[in-house]
Amino acid sequence: MLFSPRHCLLTGLFAVLILVVVCWPTADLKSETAPERIANKPKTPGQFVLRQRTRSEMAKGSGEWKEGSKEAVWNASETAIIICDMWDGHYCVSAAERVAEMVPRMNAVLTAARNHGATIIHAPSGVTYHYADMPQRKRMQQATKFKPEIPLEAWCYVDPKREPELPVDVSKQPCDDPVVGAVVQKFSRQHPGLTISGWDGVSDNGEEILSYLKQEGLKNVVLMGVHTNMCVLGRPFGIRQMVKQGFNVVLARDLTDAMYDPREKPYVSHTRGTELIVEHIEKYWCPSILGDDLTRVSRGSTDPK
Repeated sequence: MLFSPRHCLLTGLFAVLILVVVCWPTADLKSETAPERIANKPKTPGQFVLRQRTRSEMAKGSGEWKEGSKEAVWNASETAIIICDMWDGHYCVSAAERVAEMVPRMNAVLTAARNHGATIIHAPSGVTYHYADMPQRKRMQQATKFKPEIPLEAWCYVDPKREPELPVDVSKQPCDDPVVGAVVQKFSRQHPGLTISGWDGVSDNGEEILSYLKQEGLKNVVLMGVHTNMCVLGRPFGIRQMVKQGFNVVLARDLTDAMYDPREKPYVSHTRGTELIVEHIEKYWCPSILGDDLTRVSRGSTDPK
């Protein structure tokens, strides 16, 4: 049987129409598919023994404080470490140099803690867009939204009901460079010497971080990073916020640094200025630990239950 060109053309058009009709719903379904869920860290046994340094007032209102210590046992699977603002640069050259010096030790602590089961959250404020396509960023964005009883604050300032003013003055100049340059952004991401690993999270959003902590049953929070008297205390994921939200909180005192210029009150060295801020935190907010406590777990605590 012979077919005319017109018949062949009509047959071809009909076939194309059938394909479009058949395939159209499939294309629609694909476009409406929810984004792939990012897996979260599995829970494993293991317990950190934290040697917490504390400060208690001898008598209320006396202004005399006694240094003390206590041991706290934290399940690694219930512990989050938040790395605050460890950027790859800073307008204050001295501050950037101290961050760079801190990075190798911090990364070693994070690697050990991560391998023992702790959750690592990288919080480089203002530059998380750099990690938009990474699963570590998407993991935090996908956390089930949690509405706290105490509303989150965009910035937690000094709380006069709980603490006096900070012991170092940064009202005029916080940078200890001999000649202070322009106060402009000199960073674009977290310091590259800090590893962002598979099960980690990336977020500078207080709501995201709180939601993730609650979703994953993370009751304990370690803060490390910079700067102790500013972002570590005040960020929406910082010490003041986490304490107010009811978490067990500690500061890693050997993995932090303050912004302070010895040309300002109380006219002490930069190192001593940082120590004064740590002591303030120990008095009014939470204990401190050494990073080394996060590098090992108690013997036998990792055995299968």
